[in-house]
Amino acid sequence: MPDCIKLTPENITEIKWIPTTCAYRRLAEGKGLAWWHPLVSGDPQTVVDVGVSVKGRTFSELDIAPGDWENHAVDWPEWEPPEEL
Repeated sequence: MPDCIKLTPENITEIKWIPTTCAYRRLAEGKGLAWWHPLVSGDPQTVVDVGVSVKGRTFSELDIAPGDWENHAVDWPEWEPPEEL
């Protein structure tokens, strides 16, 4: 999409709305992938289990009138799951 923000190693830490749980941000900050990341855990369900997934929290833009998009924007609190469950 032409109006999408292109994430780069240079700008990832400057974009304040990217959550601390974002794999790109974690890697840019030198933290590595978290234990619950599917590439580490081997299971895509772990992001849901620890509460960092957007599953069940989003709507398709096709289901929301363009004038109402801002009413559906959210600001999830900065939260990181424990080191292990």
